[in-house]
Amino acid sequence: MRLRPEETELVGKWIFDGKTTREDDTAQRIQHLTANALEQLAVSKAYGAWETLFRDPTDGRLWERTYPQGELQGGGPPKLTIISETEARKKYDF
Repeated sequence: MRLRPEETELVGKWIFDGKTTREDDTAQRIQHLTANALEQLAVSKAYGAWETLFRDPTDGRLWERTYPQGELQGGGPPKLTIISETEARKKYDF
């Protein structure tokens, strides 16, 4: 479940089976990583928890969780993307 060194982006999806909607494996993995493996550093001042900055304690890389399909209920499935320290400092002022 840990992030691999070659990974730079995880994009979750929702799956609709005709009756119910559920998260795919990637969306579930993002939820697990952000709750259990990554350190939360900051929440966006402009967008609140819709954009959150994390650090991977194993390698120090910074990750940003966003919800790019914000028009969907609950913001849609999550996306986890590498973000540079320069970008993070500008956006999150940490």
